[in-house]
Amino acid sequence: MTQQAIRWRKSSYSGSGDGNACVEIAHLGPHIAVRDSKQPTRARITLRASAFAAFVESLRARRRADEQGARSADAPSSS
Repeated sequence: MTQQAIRWRKSSYSGSGDGNACVEIAHLGPHIAVRDSKQPTRARITLRASAFAAFVESLRARRRADEQGARSADAPSSS
């Protein structure tokens, strides 16, 4: 598949302008391709869709844990 035939998409969380330092993904059959949005002509990695899904879920779990930790740190002490 050529670069032009691949439909890349960027997360809506990436922002705009200089704040768009993120990755783009493309569905390639049973795989997901990932590339740097600021350097789209450079290398990309390709993962099985199941491996990509596990990776994304691990990021979500980490974010939830970080958010819970931040809420715990902001909570008043019961001492």
